[in-house]
Amino acid sequence: MATKTNALLIATHNAHKTSEFRQIFGAIYEVQDLASYPHFPAVEETGSTFEENSRLKAIGISHLLPDSLILADDSGLEVDSLNGAPGVYSARFSGPGATDASNRTLLLEKLREAGIPGSQRTARFRCVLTLASQGVILAQTSGSVEGLIADGEKGERGFGYDPIFVPQGYHQTFAELPSEVKHQLSHRGRAVEAMKVIMLERDLL
Repeated sequence: MATKTNALLIATHNAHKTSEFRQIFGAIYEVQDLASYPHFPAVEETGSTFEENSRLKAIGISHLLPDSLILADDSGLEVDSLNGAPGVYSARFSGPGATDASNRTLLLEKLREAGIPGSQRTARFRCVLTLASQGVILAQTSGSVEGLIADGEKGERGFGYDPIFVPQGYHQTFAELPSEVKHQLSHRGRAVEAMKVIMLERDLL
């Protein structure tokens, strides 16, 4: 069983993602991220799927940190009426210099312009996790959560598209729900739980 001294490095500079991983993993690992390695070159996300980009990030960072266990996340929002967009481009949907706010604004504008009513704004969050060490893929898991895109932003919690995503079975957005509820429902929470099973089987937990 791993202790708090065991480090798991998340291949991200996104502090919000790191915070979620810390909350989901709890005391199992000391979760770190790439904030301590600003000199590392960015891994080019050239894949056309979440699976490919997750693998690219995991392998790339595991070569740079051969003594560390690396977990790479690639995730995003798929909106059915926009043919699955923004998908793998979720973080940069609104172009160069994209922010969470500008991405949400553009997405809502596109839905309004297309005249898509609320009941037809079906969407899902997807997350693919890849665990790697020394350039070798150890495991890959995925998680998803279905829902609807709200008419406008609601809530102060979360990040990314959370303020406009209402998970199936709820009337509140991810940004309105308590963190513990969101983690039980979320794409990332489900992918982590699946990864925990594999890590336990392989004596990595």
